[in-house]
Amino acid sequence: MNSLVVVVTVVGLVAFVIASEVVIAVLPLIIVVAFVPPDERRGLADLLAATDSSRRLRLWPALRAAATARRRRAGGGKNGSLR
Repeated sequence: MNSLVVVVTVVGLVAFVIASEVVIAVLPLIIVVAFVPPDERRGLADLLAATDSSRRLRLWPALRAAATARRRRAGGGKNGSLR
């Protein structure tokens, strides 16, 4: 009985880790598809590729860089509130 509990616990833990890794991998894609207009996706993909050299996507810094680039493009880069 004890060995069965251990096996079930280990299998459940492995399944949880695998499921969380899948969610972590798919979440940035879902965010991009849901919130980025189709005509701007290529530019965002280029920006993400240029700013992210790690194996995993660092989403929030890349999205901040994309928002800054979009503000500069829309406002001509002359807004004093930009960093």
